[in-house]
Amino acid sequence: MTKTHSQHMAEIEQIEGVEATYSPEDNKLRLYAEDRFDEETYAIVKSFGFNWAPKQKLFVAPAWTPEREDFCVAIAGDIEAEGTTLAERAAAKAERLEGYAANKERKAGELFSAADELSRMFEDGQPILAGHHSERKALKAKDRMDSNLKRGVESQKAARHYLYKAVSVQHHANFKNSPKVRANRIKALFVELRKYQSDLNHYALALKVWEKTASEKGISGLVEIGQIRTGSIASYDTRRRIKEGEITLQELRSERIAAFKWQLENTNRHRWVDHLLNRLTYENEMLGGVSRSEGEITATLLQTFARAHGADKPKATKMQSGNFELKSLAPLPLQFVNGETCKAVELTDAEWRELMSDVCYEVPVKKDAKPSILNFKAKHLQSPSRYQSGEISTFEQIELTKAEYAKIHAEVRGTRLSICGKFRFKICLDPNYKGPRYQAPWVAVFLTDSKAHPVPESFVPVVEAKAA
Repeated sequence: MTKTHSQHMAEIEQIEGVEATYSPEDNKLRLYAEDRFDEETYAIVKSFGFNWAPKQKLFVAPAWTPEREDFCVAIAGDIEAEGTTLAERAAAKAERLEGYAANKERKAGELFSAADELSRMFEDGQPILAGHHSERKALKAKDRMDSNLKRGVESQKAARHYLYKAVSVQHHANFKNSPKVRANRIKALFVELRKYQSDLNHYALALKVWEKTASEKGISGLVEIGQIRTGSIASYDTRRRIKEGEITLQELRSERIAAFKWQLENTNRHRWVDHLLNRLTYENEMLGGVSRSEGEITATLLQTFARAHGADKPKATKMQSGNFELKSLAPLPLQFVNGETCKAVELTDAEWRELMSDVCYEVPVKKDAKPSILNFKAKHLQSPSRYQSGEISTFEQIELTKAEYAKIHAEVRGTRLSICGKFRFKICLDPNYKGPRYQAPWVAVFLTDSKAHPVPESFVPVVEAKAA
């Protein structure tokens, strides 16, 4: 029978000469051992997801987990910072690969030289004489020559492959450390953080529902519904258990309360949240740190900030004191309230700015508003070409009603920015074109039953060329 991680942890003792490290760059745990593990310890190490890296002479886990961290502490006594960076490990691997390539290239040269030496038997053009006493020797030499040529070509291919991998390793390290990739990694970490927080929100809300429902009628109603807004509160099997008399309604209530309490108190989820916050801190520091917002603190800003960390339906209100209070239906994320469990927190503007910086929240920079869409009559309208820099696209204007314009498929209608950049206008593929649809021109649109705007001062009419 396969043992669980808990059973393995009970068997593990600290081993002298084993060192555990963690690298925030790649989120991996590594184990270094002076001596080979015995068969039983090796099996336990593998069961926690560690793989042996023979060239580096260490065990590496693909990602951090609370269970792997506990295992590393148990076997090594402590976890230290990884001594080599991603770039250094990539350089070392590239050096090894380049060494393999050099060996393969040298081997290919030796094989080609041997083949060339053997080919001299046939350089005078003397054919192999069937039945002659030299036939056997000649055939054997030819086979060796062909084999050396084939193996030489294979060695050359292997050398090119190792060189390609050496370059790829270094490119990958540079890619992982690029600002754009790091920024995307930060977005992914926030997504994962919200996932764990939404689970905690659900457990808190479900516990509240079960604790408030004491009557058998109410419990029966919860079983019938089976879920709340945030997820399930009773399994599909619950109805059968009650119907067959396996459990009473009050016993079910006690069971559900105990289950959701255990989920809320499960330290692993809170450790995941702490780990993700630490990784966010590291990644942001690599990008230069999170700048402290100096802009206006508003209710909308605080609600957006709270949702980014997974708060459940946050509501920010300005109090008489001038401070903002943030409330949530479920307890707020622990990082907002110094590890306490509460559903509301009131802070000054300066304290909100400090909190946002502490938990790695970068206030989004407000994008410039797009120019207004104007609806006015003109024979032609012009826009900078989307396909040729410096060129201008000219659109003949047609008249349509709002209903006629709405019927046009969304893929063949939209807006364009005017030449002056001060306004936009509607366009579409000409619905009145009689030829093949793929030849229909793009046209500007004046909506006859919409408010007509005055011609903007920045509009320059298209001057049509006079006929010769």
